[in-house]
Amino acid sequence: MSDMFRIVFIVGFGATVAGIILHCVALGLAKGRRWTAQEILRKLVSLFMLLFVEQKLNPVRVLRKLLYLLALLCFAVLAITGFFPLLALDEHISGYLVMVHATFAPVLAVCLAVLAVMWSPHCHFARGDWPWFDRLVHRATLAKGADKDAHSKSSGVGQKITFWLIVILALPLMSSIILSMFPIFGTRGQEFHLNVHRYTALVFALAAIAHTYLIVRSQIE
Repeated sequence: MSDMFRIVFIVGFGATVAGIILHCVALGLAKGRRWTAQEILRKLVSLFMLLFVEQKLNPVRVLRKLLYLLALLCFAVLAITGFFPLLALDEHISGYLVMVHATFAPVLAVCLAVLAVMWSPHCHFARGDWPWFDRLVHRATLAKGADKDAHSKSSGVGQKITFWLIVILALPLMSSIILSMFPIFGTRGQEFHLNVHRYTALVFALAAIAHTYLIVRSQIE
């Protein structure tokens, strides 16, 4: 099972990284941008500045950013402690890694719950998120097109998709590991729930990486 998971992890992680690189290259070519040393340095400085809280932010946005940074920290710790033993050592998580994993997991769960409430009003899907679908419907029904403002492209559609994917995946991710602790399901049931937790955690991690990339890109552009 670990060999199969290792293959799925490599393929999924490789595809995600490749997609991010291709997205950066495509946007760079579309804008005719030249990646000079000065441009790269400016991007790195902008990326570093994202770790700080701007004074112009209101208290709600400050809280949201702090929770997001805390969630990223917890996510990094959980990803390392959860994936490293299985991928590098070919063994299940145990010892101090379990203690660290179990300590950061509830913190991440609380952060996700609060962020889901705070971010959901900004992540509802609007008509302008799918201009191609609207054009297809109007073309098929021969209806008059809507105003251009209604069809304006939403640069955050990718952020919205990955956000809701993270929120949805958090439910089986947490419930599967909780259910695996109960002996009433037997050995096979526990193994099943552990496998669900493992593969859900992988998809959750890939969605979190993609969401973080889209958030960072929107902030440093």
